Amino acid sequence: MANLTIRKLKKVFEGIEIIKGIDLDINDHEFVVFVGPSGCGKSTLLRLIAGLEEVSSGHIHLDDKDITDMAPARRDLAMVFQTYALYPHMTVRKNMSFALDLAGVKKAEIETKVADAARILELGHLLERKPKALSGGQRQRVAIGRAIVRHPKIFLFDEPLSNLDAALRVQMRLELARLHQELKATMIYVTHDQVEAMTLADKVVVLNGGRVEQVGSPLALYHYPVNQFVAGFLGTPKMAFLKARVQAATDSSVKVVLEAGPEYVLPMDGRSLKQGEAVTVGIRPEHMQVVRAGETDFAVTLDVSEHLGSETYCYVRARTGETLTVRAQGDFIGTYGQAQSLQLALEHCHLFNAEGMALPKNRAAAKVA
Repeated sequence: MANLTIRKLKKVFEGIEIIKGIDLDINDHEFVVFVGPSGCGKSTLLRLIAGLEEVSSGHIHLDDKDITDMAPARRDLAMVFQTYALYPHMTVRKNMSFALDLAGVKKAEIETKVADAARILELGHLLERKPKALSGGQRQRVAIGRAIVRHPKIFLFDEPLSNLDAALRVQMRLELARLHQELKATMIYVTHDQVEAMTLADKVVVLNGGRVEQVGSPLALYHYPVNQFVAGFLGTPKMAFLKARVQAATDSSVKVVLEAGPEYVLPMDGRSLKQGEAVTVGIRPEHMQVVRAGETDFAVTLDVSEHLGSETYCYVRARTGETLTVRAQGDFIGTYGQAQSLQLALEHCHLFNAEGMALPKNRAAAKVA
Protein backbone atom coordinates (compact mmCIF):
# COMPACT_ATOMS: atom_id res chain seq x y z
CA MET A 1 0.00 0.00 0.00
CA ALA A 2 1.05 3.60 -0.62
CA ASN A 3 -1.50 6.06 0.75
CA LEU A 4 -0.24 9.56 1.48
CA THR A 5 -2.13 11.83 3.89
CA ILE A 6 -1.28 15.52 4.31
CA ARG A 7 -2.89 17.58 7.05
CA LYS A 8 -2.62 21.33 7.79
CA LEU A 9 0.77 21.46 6.06
CA LYS A 10 2.56 24.81 6.15
CA LYS A 11 5.94 26.05 4.99
CA VAL A 12 7.36 29.44 5.97
CA PHE A 13 10.44 30.96 4.30
CA GLU A 14 11.93 33.97 6.10
CA GLY A 15 8.59 34.93 7.60
CA ILE A 16 6.65 34.44 4.35
CA GLU A 17 4.09 31.62 4.26
CA ILE A 18 4.61 29.67 1.03
CA ILE A 19 2.40 26.64 1.75
CA LYS A 20 -0.73 27.74 3.58
CA GLY A 21 -2.29 24.84 5.46
CA ILE A 22 -2.81 22.18 2.79
CA ASP A 23 -4.98 19.10 3.38
CA LEU A 24 -4.67 16.38 0.75
CA ASP A 25 -5.21 12.62 0.34
CA ILE A 26 -3.32 10.60 -2.29
CA ASN A 27 -4.47 7.03 -2.66
CA ASP A 28 -2.61 3.85 -3.54
CA HIS A 29 -1.85 3.46 -7.30
CA GLU A 30 -3.05 6.98 -8.17
CA PHE A 31 -1.25 9.21 -10.66
CA VAL A 32 -1.61 12.64 -9.05
CA VAL A 33 -0.48 15.83 -10.78
CA PHE A 34 0.24 19.10 -8.97
CA VAL A 35 -0.35 21.93 -11.43
CA GLY A 36 -0.41 25.69 -11.21
CA PRO A 37 1.40 28.86 -12.30
CA SER A 38 4.99 29.65 -11.35
CA GLY A 39 5.32 30.45 -7.66
CA CYS A 40 2.11 28.65 -6.63
CA GLY A 41 4.00 26.25 -4.30
CA LYS A 42 3.73 22.99 -6.24
CA SER A 43 7.48 22.17 -6.24
CA THR A 44 7.78 23.23 -2.60
CA LEU A 45 4.93 20.87 -1.70
CA LEU A 46 6.68 18.02 -3.52
CA ARG A 47 9.96 18.75 -1.73
CA LEU A 48 8.16 18.75 1.62
CA ILE A 49 6.78 15.30 0.81
CA ALA A 50 10.26 14.13 -0.23
CA GLY A 51 11.86 15.53 2.92
CA LEU A 52 14.08 17.95 1.00
CA GLU A 53 12.45 20.90 2.80
CA GLU A 54 11.65 21.13 6.51
CA VAL A 55 7.96 21.32 7.42
CA SER A 56 7.00 24.44 9.42
CA SER A 57 3.82 22.86 10.78
CA GLY A 58 1.40 20.08 9.92
CA HIS A 59 1.85 16.38 9.25
CA ILE A 60 2.62 13.96 6.41
CA HIS A 61 1.70 10.28 6.81
CA LEU A 62 2.66 7.43 4.48
CA ASP A 63 0.17 4.65 5.24
CA ASP A 64 0.22 4.48 9.06
CA LYS A 65 3.69 6.04 9.47
CA ASP A 66 4.34 9.71 10.28
CA ILE A 67 7.18 10.75 7.94
CA THR A 68 6.95 14.51 8.64
CA ASP A 69 10.39 14.73 10.27
CA MET A 70 11.91 11.57 8.80
CA ALA A 71 15.14 11.77 6.76
CA PRO A 72 14.58 11.58 2.97
CA ALA A 73 16.47 8.27 2.65
CA ARG A 74 14.11 6.59 5.13
CA ARG A 75 10.82 7.69 3.54
CA ASP A 76 10.65 4.95 0.89
CA LEU A 77 10.14 7.55 -1.84
CA ALA A 78 12.08 8.07 -5.07
CA MET A 79 12.41 11.43 -6.80
CA VAL A 80 13.08 12.15 -10.47
CA PHE A 81 14.45 15.64 -11.00
CA GLN A 82 14.06 18.06 -13.88
CA THR A 83 17.82 18.11 -14.50
CA TYR A 84 18.24 14.27 -14.60
CA ALA A 85 21.07 14.46 -11.98
CA LEU A 86 23.06 11.60 -13.55
CA TYR A 87 26.69 10.88 -12.71
CA PRO A 88 28.58 11.77 -15.93
CA HIS A 89 31.51 9.37 -15.28
CA MET A 90 29.27 6.34 -14.75
CA THR A 91 27.60 4.11 -17.30
CA VAL A 92 23.82 3.80 -17.47
CA ARG A 93 24.09 0.51 -15.59
CA LYS A 94 26.11 2.09 -12.76
CA ASN A 95 23.86 5.13 -12.57
CA MET A 96 20.84 2.88 -12.13
CA SER A 97 22.48 0.57 -9.60
CA PHE A 98 24.43 3.13 -7.56
CA ALA A 99 21.87 3.60 -4.75
CA LEU A 100 21.51 -0.17 -4.41
CA ASP A 101 25.31 -0.58 -4.23
CA LEU A 102 25.45 1.96 -1.40
CA ALA A 103 22.65 0.15 0.43
CA GLY A 104 24.62 -3.11 0.31
CA VAL A 105 22.12 -5.01 -1.83
CA LYS A 106 23.44 -8.30 -3.18
CA LYS A 107 24.97 -8.16 -6.65
CA ALA A 108 22.62 -10.76 -8.15
CA GLU A 109 19.57 -8.86 -6.88
CA ILE A 110 20.95 -5.60 -8.28
CA GLU A 111 21.48 -7.18 -11.70
CA THR A 112 17.90 -8.48 -11.71
CA LYS A 113 16.41 -5.11 -10.74
CA VAL A 114 18.50 -3.20 -13.30
CA ALA A 115 17.58 -5.69 -16.03
CA ASP A 116 13.87 -5.37 -15.19
CA ALA A 117 14.01 -1.56 -15.23
CA ALA A 118 16.00 -1.57 -18.49
CA ARG A 119 13.37 -3.84 -20.08
CA ILE A 120 10.48 -1.62 -18.99
CA LEU A 121 12.22 1.54 -20.24
CA GLU A 122 13.82 -0.02 -23.34
CA LEU A 123 17.33 0.81 -22.14
CA GLY A 124 18.91 -2.64 -22.53
CA HIS A 125 21.09 -1.63 -25.48
CA LEU A 126 22.30 1.52 -23.70
CA LEU A 127 23.49 0.06 -20.37
CA GLU A 128 27.20 0.47 -21.12
CA ARG A 129 26.94 4.04 -22.43
CA LYS A 130 27.65 7.17 -20.40
CA PRO A 131 25.18 10.07 -20.13
CA LYS A 132 27.01 12.26 -22.65
CA ALA A 133 26.29 9.65 -25.34
CA LEU A 134 22.52 9.75 -24.69
CA SER A 135 19.74 11.96 -25.96
CA GLY A 136 17.64 14.04 -23.57
CA GLY A 137 14.82 11.53 -23.61
CA GLN A 138 17.21 8.64 -22.96
CA ARG A 139 18.77 10.49 -20.01
CA GLN A 140 15.33 11.07 -18.54
CA ARG A 141 14.53 7.38 -18.88
CA VAL A 142 17.77 6.53 -17.05
CA ALA A 143 16.77 8.91 -14.23
CA ILE A 144 13.39 7.16 -14.05
CA GLY A 145 15.12 3.76 -14.14
CA ARG A 146 17.28 4.76 -11.19
CA ALA A 147 14.05 5.36 -9.25
CA ILE A 148 12.38 2.14 -10.43
CA VAL A 149 15.17 -0.17 -9.20
CA ARG A 150 14.57 1.05 -5.63
CA HIS A 151 10.94 -0.19 -5.73
CA PRO A 152 9.72 2.83 -3.73
CA LYS A 153 6.21 3.21 -2.36
CA ILE A 154 5.76 6.50 -4.21
CA PHE A 155 7.49 8.06 -7.24
CA LEU A 156 7.94 11.84 -7.18
CA PHE A 157 8.49 13.71 -10.47
CA ASP A 158 9.57 17.36 -10.46
CA GLU A 159 8.82 18.77 -13.95
CA PRO A 160 10.74 15.91 -15.61
CA LEU A 161 9.85 16.83 -19.21
CA SER A 162 10.47 20.59 -19.19
CA ASN A 163 13.96 20.27 -20.68
CA LEU A 164 12.78 18.23 -23.67
CA ASP A 165 11.62 19.49 -27.06
CA ALA A 166 7.92 19.37 -27.97
CA ALA A 167 7.97 16.05 -29.86
CA LEU A 168 10.00 14.34 -27.14
CA ARG A 169 7.66 15.63 -24.44
CA VAL A 170 4.74 13.93 -26.17
CA GLN A 171 6.69 10.67 -26.45
CA MET A 172 7.77 10.78 -22.82
CA ARG A 173 4.21 11.53 -21.67
CA LEU A 174 3.08 8.32 -23.34
CA GLU A 175 5.95 6.39 -21.79
CA LEU A 176 5.13 7.71 -18.31
CA ALA A 177 1.47 6.75 -18.75
CA ARG A 178 2.47 3.23 -19.81
CA LEU A 179 4.95 3.03 -16.93
CA HIS A 180 2.23 3.87 -14.45
CA GLN A 181 0.01 1.14 -15.84
CA GLU A 182 2.79 -1.45 -15.83
CA LEU A 183 4.15 -0.70 -12.36
CA LYS A 184 0.75 -0.06 -10.72
CA ALA A 185 2.64 2.51 -8.64
CA THR A 186 1.59 5.65 -6.80
CA MET A 187 3.03 8.67 -8.63
CA ILE A 188 3.07 12.38 -7.81
CA TYR A 189 4.00 14.65 -10.69
CA VAL A 190 4.65 18.41 -10.68
CA THR A 191 4.19 20.49 -13.82
CA HIS A 192 3.19 23.99 -14.93
CA ASP A 193 1.89 22.49 -18.20
CA GLN A 194 -1.85 21.91 -17.93
CA VAL A 195 -1.73 19.61 -21.03
CA GLU A 196 0.51 17.22 -19.06
CA ALA A 197 -1.90 17.46 -16.14
CA MET A 198 -4.94 16.68 -18.28
CA THR A 199 -3.35 13.78 -20.16
CA LEU A 200 -1.46 12.01 -17.36
CA ALA A 201 -3.44 12.39 -14.16
CA ASP A 202 -6.03 10.27 -12.42
CA LYS A 203 -6.33 13.19 -9.99
CA VAL A 204 -5.35 16.82 -10.59
CA VAL A 205 -4.47 19.17 -7.73
CA VAL A 206 -4.67 22.81 -8.85
CA LEU A 207 -2.57 25.10 -6.64
CA ASN A 208 -2.54 28.86 -6.46
CA GLY A 209 -0.71 31.07 -3.97
CA GLY A 210 0.20 28.17 -1.69
CA ARG A 211 -3.36 26.88 -1.44
CA VAL A 212 -5.29 24.07 -3.12
CA GLU A 213 -7.99 25.54 -5.36
CA GLN A 214 -9.59 22.27 -6.48
CA VAL A 215 -8.93 18.53 -6.53
CA GLY A 216 -10.55 16.06 -8.92
CA SER A 217 -10.33 14.12 -12.14
CA PRO A 218 -9.12 16.07 -15.19
CA LEU A 219 -12.55 16.08 -16.83
CA ALA A 220 -14.34 17.05 -13.61
CA LEU A 221 -12.09 20.09 -13.26
CA TYR A 222 -12.41 20.92 -16.96
CA HIS A 223 -16.21 20.77 -17.06
CA TYR A 224 -17.00 21.82 -13.49
CA PRO A 225 -14.37 24.30 -12.20
CA VAL A 226 -15.19 25.66 -8.75
CA ASN A 227 -13.91 29.14 -9.54
CA GLN A 228 -12.70 31.41 -12.30
CA PHE A 229 -9.03 30.68 -11.61
CA VAL A 230 -9.40 26.94 -12.25
CA ALA A 231 -11.65 27.58 -15.25
CA GLY A 232 -9.08 29.89 -16.83
CA PHE A 233 -6.04 27.78 -16.01
CA LEU A 234 -7.21 24.44 -17.45
CA GLY A 235 -7.88 24.26 -21.17
CA THR A 236 -6.01 25.17 -24.35
CA PRO A 237 -6.93 27.65 -25.70
CA LYS A 238 -8.20 29.08 -22.42
CA MET A 239 -11.80 29.78 -21.53
CA ALA A 240 -13.21 33.16 -22.61
CA PHE A 241 -14.58 35.43 -19.87
CA LEU A 242 -17.27 38.02 -20.60
CA LYS A 243 -18.42 40.72 -18.20
CA ALA A 244 -22.15 40.82 -17.57
CA ARG A 245 -24.93 42.01 -15.25
CA VAL A 246 -27.78 40.01 -13.75
CA GLN A 247 -31.25 41.01 -14.99
CA ALA A 248 -33.22 38.28 -13.23
CA ALA A 249 -32.41 35.11 -11.31
CA THR A 250 -34.32 32.04 -10.10
CA ASP A 251 -33.40 28.61 -8.79
CA SER A 252 -33.21 27.27 -12.35
CA SER A 253 -32.07 30.14 -14.57
CA VAL A 254 -30.20 33.43 -14.66
CA LYS A 255 -30.89 36.13 -17.21
CA VAL A 256 -27.78 38.17 -17.93
CA VAL A 257 -26.91 41.01 -20.27
CA LEU A 258 -23.33 41.08 -21.53
CA GLU A 259 -21.39 44.33 -21.71
CA ALA A 260 -20.82 43.24 -25.31
CA GLY A 261 -24.57 43.63 -25.93
CA PRO A 262 -26.56 40.37 -26.13
CA GLU A 263 -28.85 38.95 -23.44
CA TYR A 264 -28.91 35.28 -22.46
CA VAL A 265 -30.88 33.05 -20.14
CA LEU A 266 -28.44 30.55 -18.63
CA PRO A 267 -29.51 27.25 -16.98
CA MET A 268 -28.00 28.05 -13.57
CA ASP A 269 -29.14 28.17 -9.96
CA GLY A 270 -29.22 31.92 -9.40
CA ARG A 271 -30.70 32.13 -5.91
CA SER A 272 -27.49 33.66 -4.55
CA LEU A 273 -27.54 36.49 -7.11
CA LYS A 274 -29.26 39.87 -7.03
CA GLN A 275 -30.58 41.97 -9.89
CA GLY A 276 -27.90 44.29 -11.21
CA GLU A 277 -25.05 42.25 -9.70
CA ALA A 278 -21.83 42.03 -11.72
CA VAL A 279 -21.02 38.50 -12.91
CA THR A 280 -18.72 36.84 -15.42
CA VAL A 281 -19.84 34.42 -18.11
CA GLY A 282 -17.25 31.81 -19.08
CA ILE A 283 -17.30 29.67 -22.22
CA ARG A 284 -14.71 27.45 -23.86
CA PRO A 285 -13.54 27.81 -27.49
CA GLU A 286 -15.25 24.58 -28.60
CA HIS A 287 -18.64 25.84 -27.38
CA MET A 288 -18.71 28.91 -29.63
CA GLN A 289 -19.31 29.19 -33.34
CA VAL A 290 -18.63 32.00 -35.80
CA VAL A 291 -21.71 32.63 -37.97
CA ARG A 292 -22.72 35.21 -40.54
CA ALA A 293 -23.20 38.80 -39.40
CA GLY A 294 -26.71 39.38 -38.12
CA GLU A 295 -27.53 35.72 -37.38
CA THR A 296 -27.25 36.38 -33.63
CA ASP A 297 -27.19 39.50 -31.43
CA PHE A 298 -23.55 38.92 -30.51
CA ALA A 299 -21.67 41.01 -33.07
CA VAL A 300 -17.91 40.44 -33.37
CA THR A 301 -15.07 41.35 -35.69
CA LEU A 302 -12.63 38.75 -36.98
CA ASP A 303 -9.06 39.28 -35.89
CA VAL A 304 -6.40 36.74 -36.90
CA SER A 305 -6.82 33.00 -37.47
CA GLU A 306 -4.41 30.14 -36.76
CA HIS A 307 -4.79 27.22 -39.15
CA LEU A 308 -3.59 23.96 -37.59
CA GLY A 309 -4.84 21.55 -40.25
CA SER A 310 -7.57 19.64 -38.45
CA GLU A 311 -8.87 22.78 -36.73
CA THR A 312 -8.57 26.54 -36.81
CA TYR A 313 -8.37 28.95 -33.88
CA CYS A 314 -10.27 32.12 -34.73
CA TYR A 315 -9.62 35.18 -32.62
CA VAL A 316 -12.61 37.52 -32.60
CA ARG A 317 -13.11 40.87 -30.92
CA ALA A 318 -16.32 42.04 -29.27
CA ARG A 319 -17.38 45.67 -29.44
CA THR A 320 -16.13 46.12 -25.85
CA GLY A 321 -12.64 45.09 -26.96
CA GLU A 322 -12.82 41.65 -25.31
CA THR A 323 -10.97 39.01 -27.34
CA LEU A 324 -12.37 35.50 -27.61
CA THR A 325 -10.85 32.38 -29.13
CA VAL A 326 -13.17 30.14 -31.14
CA ARG A 327 -12.26 26.61 -32.20
CA ALA A 328 -13.51 26.14 -35.78
CA GLN A 329 -13.17 23.53 -38.53
CA GLY A 330 -9.80 23.25 -40.21
CA ASP A 331 -11.13 24.62 -43.50
CA PHE A 332 -12.55 27.79 -41.92
CA ILE A 333 -11.74 30.87 -43.98
CA GLY A 334 -12.17 34.36 -42.61
CA THR A 335 -10.94 37.84 -43.49
CA TYR A 336 -9.24 40.12 -41.00
CA GLY A 337 -11.64 42.88 -39.94
CA GLN A 338 -14.70 41.04 -41.28
CA ALA A 339 -17.99 41.58 -39.39
CA GLN A 340 -19.44 38.31 -38.04
CA SER A 341 -21.68 37.06 -35.27
CA LEU A 342 -21.02 34.60 -32.46
CA GLN A 343 -23.29 31.76 -31.38
CA LEU A 344 -22.86 30.34 -27.86
CA ALA A 345 -23.89 26.89 -26.61
CA LEU A 346 -25.69 28.18 -23.51
CA GLU A 347 -25.84 24.78 -21.80
CA HIS A 348 -22.02 24.82 -21.68
CA CYS A 349 -21.67 28.32 -20.23
CA HIS A 350 -20.25 28.91 -16.75
CA LEU A 351 -21.24 31.73 -14.47
CA PHE A 352 -19.02 33.27 -11.79
CA ASN A 353 -19.99 35.79 -9.15
CA ALA A 354 -18.08 38.96 -8.28
CA GLU A 355 -15.67 36.94 -6.08
CA GLY A 356 -14.90 34.60 -8.98
CA MET A 357 -16.75 31.59 -7.53
CA ALA A 358 -18.82 29.35 -9.78
CA LEU A 359 -22.54 29.22 -9.12
CA PRO A 360 -23.77 26.42 -6.83
CA LYS A 361 -24.93 24.28 -9.74
CA ASN A 362 -21.34 24.01 -11.06
CA ARG A 363 -19.87 23.35 -7.63
CA ALA A 364 -22.39 20.58 -6.89
CA ALA A 365 -21.65 18.93 -10.24
CA ALA A 366 -17.93 19.07 -9.55
CA LYS A 367 -18.41 17.17 -6.27
CA VAL A 368 -20.36 14.40 -8.01
CA ALA A 369 -18.00 14.01 -11.01
